Amino acid sequence: MSLNVFWFLPTHGDSRYLGTTRGARPVNFDYLRQVAVAADTSGYDGVLIPTGRSCEDPWVVASSLIGATKNLKFLVAIRPGLSTPGLAVRTAATFDRLSGGRLMVNVVTGGDQGELEADGLFADHATRYDISSEFLRVWRAALAGEGEEAGFDFEGQHIKVKGAKTLFPPVQKPHPPLYFGGSSEAAHELAAEQVDVYLTWGEPPAAVAEKIADIRARAAKYGRTVRFGIRLHVIVRETNEAAWKAADELISHLDDEVIARAQAAFAKMDSVGQRRMAALHGGRRDKLEVSPNLWAGVGLVRGGAGTALVGDPETVTARIKEYADLGIETFIFSGYPHLEEAYRFSELVFPLLGRKRPGEDGASLTGPFGEVVANGFLPKVSQS
Repeated sequence: MSLNVFWFLPTHGDSRYLGTTRGARPVNFDYLRQVAVAADTSGYDGVLIPTGRSCEDPWVVASSLIGATKNLKFLVAIRPGLSTPGLAVRTAATFDRLSGGRLMVNVVTGGDQGELEADGLFADHATRYDISSEFLRVWRAALAGEGEEAGFDFEGQHIKVKGAKTLFPPVQKPHPPLYFGGSSEAAHELAAEQVDVYLTWGEPPAAVAEKIADIRARAAKYGRTVRFGIRLHVIVRETNEAAWKAADELISHLDDEVIARAQAAFAKMDSVGQRRMAALHGGRRDKLEVSPNLWAGVGLVRGGAGTALVGDPETVTARIKEYADLGIETFIFSGYPHLEEAYRFSELVFPLLGRKRPGEDGASLTGPFGEVVANGFLPKVSQS
């Protein structure tokens, strides 16, 4: 399968157990660099960096890791309504140039009204999507050089610019690719009209198929095609039994009070996607396998993506193929803790996806593909 496979930088914290300080670790520059380098040297195509007040700033983090990585791409958020299009254009163009074309842009409209108001954006759900639509028109046009020397003029209901231009254009033409996720009708319409890749959280395949069909039909009205991606956690072990045990262990120190508080906080959000995530499990521990090998335990306390693929390498690969057969080309995975799981997933699943990790051609005897046996010969190549 020819797929794009990304990992995740845990800029809002990392641990071996959810909802507790037990097994937690500090997330600082050294740790984030370790995760990024692990992803880069293991052969992941890129990393998603989350955004929001619970996270370190994604642009600062991504910029700090350009020199620590060689091929890794960075999926970094822009927040329409929280910054002007002109500022976002210069930031994106600068990063793309300095990184040698390794920028991907994640458009985030936001679903937490309290967080948005704390940041100074007082707009309801529908208005935020109107702002995003106008913002992206300007962003795309300015980066693509529309208007040439005179620049690009635009006057909308929420955004107005005159002579918008990019003096230092990005490496990628006409602009770095736009990724976007949202489950409301307004989100689907925005994706169909303006973005390159639509991202969904990990819902059961039938629900994902419905989303893809709807966005494809909407995009056709604009004479466009949209690519698709999915955001999932993953718990893969050498046996199914070990994988499900690891899933249980991940929430083994999570108490019901913490779950209730988290679910109450999510219920206040106006995000349709968040409501769909919460509905998969209803806050209950006894209804967490919501589709074969799709486990919603992460969503008991984590906002946003709340489901994980659980199983042995063959089972996880089969589930990935189910989504790929629907039209999903990009998979953004994560696992707890993110450093160890980045290695584990690449080691166990990449071979089954037909992906070679850097150095796997045997050119380096000191690489991560086996220690020399008895100081004299190489270990046999695994056929799994």
